[in-house]
Amino acid sequence: MSSIDNEILLGAEEDAKEVAFILNYIGQENREKFTEDDIYYCIDIILEELDKMESKADADGFIDIDVEELVKVIEKKAKKEEMGPYDHDALILIVEAELDYNEQLED
Repeated sequence: MSSIDNEILLGAEEDAKEVAFILNYIGQENREKFTEDDIYYCIDIILEELDKMESKADADGFIDIDVEELVKVIEKKAKKEEMGPYDHDALILIVEAELDYNEQLED
């Protein structure tokens, strides 16, 4: 197996851990509202938006993240791209889970 294949495999394993973390975080009731593809879709949007926000970080590198605003972005993009519809309150949990997951990676 080549180095690139190993990197792809490791990336897929990390992605699967992230999705499992989020599914566990949002609870059984909300798990039934999303497929794994839905979770991956939401993660992609969240990470895109966080990348955009990095330029707005303060001197200490702190970014003020508005969870509600991230949820609105997901809802808007999902509607435009004919994904969902997603439950608003469940999306809040997904955003919070993703932020918690990334914070754990930084620690």
